[in-house]
Amino acid sequence: MGKQSRRKAKLRAAGRLPQRTPVERISSTKPTLEHKAAASHIAASVSSTQANRYQYIIPELRLIAIIAGALFVILFVLAFVLS
Repeated sequence: MGKQSRRKAKLRAAGRLPQRTPVERISSTKPTLEHKAAASHIAASVSSTQANRYQYIIPELRLIAIIAGALFVILFVLAFVLS
């Protein structure tokens, strides 16, 4: 935890800043069914968001593959014609 600044400590002591309240931590050793359902719901929403975000990649990869294939065919034909 970070060091508290002296100025804030003086203000808290003078009553100008509210006192800190401790944060209550909840620790569970076993995930419950509710946690698993929430985790699967979050994973599904993340995957659908990523699918929407990257929907243009597959058509672009297909176009790149077609162009690369055409270039290889041209190189192959030129290798036989020129040799």
